[in-house]
Amino acid sequence: MKNIISRNSIFAWLALATGILLLIPFVAMQLSSQVQWSFGDFGAMGALLFGTCSLYVLIARRIKPQQRVFVGVVLALAFFYIWSELAVGVFLNLAD
Repeated sequence: MKNIISRNSIFAWLALATGILLLIPFVAMQLSSQVQWSFGDFGAMGALLFGTCSLYVLIARRIKPQQRVFVGVVLALAFFYIWSELAVGVFLNLAD
């Protein structure tokens, strides 16, 4: 059996998972007025999720299996940094 990372179908699974994760704020918007995402918010989050996961897959295909955890942690930290900056500007408050 081939490794899941080496299959090209992994990108279809990543797209499906991204879509499912984006259903969470979509449903929250229907149930509460406190969640207000625009089409651009969904696009940015979808691109960030799918892009980060795809980048991990592409890097993981080229490195040793022992290094994959380190790459995953680095990409996860980058993902959360960019997410927090886009959401509220936690680290770089450019409005001041």
